[in-house]
Amino acid sequence: MSERLRIGLISDTHGLLRNEVYRAFDGVDEILHAGDVGDPSILSELEVIAPTRAVYGNVDDWELREQLPETLELERAGHKVVLVHGHQWGSPRVEDLAARYTDFSVVVYGHTHQPLVRQRAGVLVVNPGSAGQRRFDMPVTVALLTLVRGRQPGARLLELPS
Repeated sequence: MSERLRIGLISDTHGLLRNEVYRAFDGVDEILHAGDVGDPSILSELEVIAPTRAVYGNVDDWELREQLPETLELERAGHKVVLVHGHQWGSPRVEDLAARYTDFSVVVYGHTHQPLVRQRAGVLVVNPGSAGQRRFDMPVTVALLTLVRGRQPGARLLELPS
């Protein structure tokens, strides 16, 4: 039987964890937070749902920057996954991230608040969007990443009520 993981992807909470996230991430094996956490208690709350890993974003204070890395590289179900916020590139583009992380199956980033799932040059690039306060007339979203050993990774976006 092949190893299969469901990973909740979240970003840009900016200190707000909506109750709908608990339902959206019900049954996930792990949660990855792509920065702009806003308050360390957000990570503790996510830990109630599933083990949580995170990177810091440009609005995170020094307390979070001391606790979290800027970039996190993981291997899950035979896939290399990289987690970054994206502020390092100003306004990151899918093409640039896929080109930077060619050795990875999945790139997860935040920062732009623009939810997307795109395949580029064999790399799945996912921005779960913003799960915090509604901003820039964009939807409030998270994503679910599915990793199965020996298969292409897949992801889907979930819009949360705002």
